[in-house]
Amino acid sequence: MKSFLKKYRILFLSFLIVLLLFACQNISGFPIGKGSRPAFSDFCNTLFQDEVTSNTLNLHFTLKNPAAAGIRSYDVSLGHMSKDSPKNTKRELTSLQKQLKKYSRRSLNSDEKLTYDILNDYVTRQLALAEFPYYDEVLSPSGGITSDLPILLAEYQFGTKQDIEDYLAMLSQMDAYFSGILEYEQEKAKKGLFMSDSSCMKVLDGCEVFTEHPDDNFLVQTFATRLDSLEGLSDSEKTDYISRNQTVISEHVIPAYSKMISGLTKLLGLGRNNWGLCNFPEGAAYYEALVAYYTGCDDGVESLYQQIEAARQEDMSACKQILAKNPKLAAASPELDSSLTDENAMVKFLQTAILKDFPKPPKTNCEICHVDPALSEYLAPAFYITAPIDDYLNNRIYINDANAYDDLYYFTTLAHEGYPGHLYQTVQSYRYGIEPVHTLLDYPAYTEGWATYVEMQSYYYAGLDSELAALLQHNQAATLSLYATSDIGIHFYGWKEADMKKFWSDFGISDEKTIRSITDLILESPGNYLKYYVGYLKFRQLRAACEEKAGKKFDPVKFHEQILQTGPAPFTLLEEKML
Repeated sequence: MKSFLKKYRILFLSFLIVLLLFACQNISGFPIGKGSRPAFSDFCNTLFQDEVTSNTLNLHFTLKNPAAAGIRSYDVSLGHMSKDSPKNTKRELTSLQKQLKKYSRRSLNSDEKLTYDILNDYVTRQLALAEFPYYDEVLSPSGGITSDLPILLAEYQFGTKQDIEDYLAMLSQMDAYFSGILEYEQEKAKKGLFMSDSSCMKVLDGCEVFTEHPDDNFLVQTFATRLDSLEGLSDSEKTDYISRNQTVISEHVIPAYSKMISGLTKLLGLGRNNWGLCNFPEGAAYYEALVAYYTGCDDGVESLYQQIEAARQEDMSACKQILAKNPKLAAASPELDSSLTDENAMVKFLQTAILKDFPKPPKTNCEICHVDPALSEYLAPAFYITAPIDDYLNNRIYINDANAYDDLYYFTTLAHEGYPGHLYQTVQSYRYGIEPVHTLLDYPAYTEGWATYVEMQSYYYAGLDSELAALLQHNQAATLSLYATSDIGIHFYGWKEADMKKFWSDFGISDEKTIRSITDLILESPGNYLKYYVGYLKFRQLRAACEEKAGKKFDPVKFHEQILQTGPAPFTLLEEKML
């Protein structure tokens, strides 16, 4: 299994962080009184507009043309965060839940009922998390605001002059925005919930790398490139914009990161817990709520632990059977066809290869980009930038060249991020016409579980011997299950270093450096691996149930089509709909 150990990938959402969802926005402006209530569709449209304009990054990454969606004016904002954010979020969620309850579900049509059920489920799961203020960590070493925000800013494309003005206005707010984050982190420290020193040092390292060369910062470099993509700008206008960008970066962006460095440095030593969440006063209960949100199911942590263990045994048993039949496969070196060593050729091949199992997608543009070396150490091996609702035919996948890829890993990565993974999933769901407000709801196990499920499928598209493909797929699934079990072990059952060593050594992994690296990833991002593995497992279980019910009539294309038509949803609802 050693050759398949890897840090799993993340999907970049069109908003920075779930904590900001429904926070710091006006969702109480609906005329709900006696005999006065907007139609449910109007309620959803207004909610969508309120949320998508709550910060300008949301708006820009969700809609290419806001005016066409009825959004003609908005305040430019990065959003707002402070020590009061948890309280504000809970208040807004409670308000939204009360407004939802004013609608009679029975009076809605089938599409509205689906949206109602998903909204209600989402708010319920978020409210469960809101019972544990200050447990959420917005500055995790990988996937935190300080590391994610620069990538989203570098991806901020300019279609109009207004886009440039909005972008520069947001940059000028970054010092104030980071001050609010620091205030939140200081409050976490007062509550005894601040991150460990090791995690804090990694965040500090990332901030310091970003500020090392302020005059040659990659946000300076990419700005000029993005200006060139906007037609109609004169040379003098470009020169003026470039000068303004450099000024804003030097006066607001770099100082924001410098202030973050100073503020976090003062908090070093205040973290009271270097291990799992269960070591915090309400940590185990918070982890249960976090897992319920991340996985979109109501099975409970202990039940999931048992399901993961049972699935791992199935995969390992399959590996043993394959190797008993063909022992030479243990030493086989999987090689792709020579025509598939180029990334663009791989994407093009996958677009066609998936058609026997998945609905045909529309023609799309897929640009493969590469992470700036300055950020490579702090970002995932690969990620997909979610396309706007009204411009979903143009897509970008980022590859982090800091990771050593062999051809098969690259191929399965592009399947995970591209076809039939995140890119395909996003394009198809938009194409099927899911409600705009639905696109803003984050169900991590649906999105990451789907991408992991299809990644496992991609081994059979790679042109490998069928038995070798099966061996690699079952091995990869078993390996990922080890991460998921470890996540629960550390954060719910209180595993320490000795427990991790024993667990992994039982599966042939005894290198202490490797185990320490796995442990650090799990400590820094509680529940992260459950998004991938439990999501994958639920799709696997759902497919098995549908195959059993349909028998010989089972059609994988129709099965996958119905999942994509539903869109991001809890598995409790998806299973009911599919079965």
